[in-house]
Amino acid sequence: MKFPATAAEEKQAQVPHNLFVSGLFLLDLLMTPVVIVLNYGMVGMLIPLVLSGALIAYIFLRSRKKTVWFVDAHWRLSFKHGQWLLLGYAISALLVFLAWLISMTAHEASMGHILWTALTRVALMPTLIAVMVTAVMEGGAIGLASKHEVPDKIASAFPPTY
Repeated sequence: MKFPATAAEEKQAQVPHNLFVSGLFLLDLLMTPVVIVLNYGMVGMLIPLVLSGALIAYIFLRSRKKTVWFVDAHWRLSFKHGQWLLLGYAISALLVFLAWLISMTAHEASMGHILWTALTRVALMPTLIAVMVTAVMEGGAIGLASKHEVPDKIASAFPPTY
C-alpha cells in the first residue's frame, strides 16, 4: 500500500529497520562467535539472546507509540520480523535442550562431551538462518520505506489514519 509521506517521515520509517539490522550484525553475527571463541560456555550464549531480546522489546514498545501512521506501521513491521528471530532462538533453545538430554545418556563422559559439542553447534543453525532471513526481510523493508509503501498485511491489521 502506497502512503503519502514526507522525506522526514521516510527517514523515520527507516529507523526501526536500520536499528534491527545493526542489532543483527552486532549482537548475533559478531557477538555469538566471540562468545564461542572465548569459551564462555552455553551461559555465555545467553548474552546475544538477552541483548537481542532487549532490542526487540524496545522495538515492540516503540511500535505501540502513536505518531505518524506510516512511521508506526514500519515499527510494527520491524517487530514482526523480530518475532521471526525470536522463533529461531526458541527452536535453537529446544535443540540445545535435546542435545543436553542426548549427551546425558552417553555411557562415557568423553562421548557425552563430544555429543554435546557437536549437537550444540548444529542447534545454533536455526538462529543463524533466522538472522540471515530477517536481515534480508529488513533490507526489503528499508526499500519499502524509501518507496513510501507498507505491506498489505500490516495495513490491514493496523488500518491507516489520515
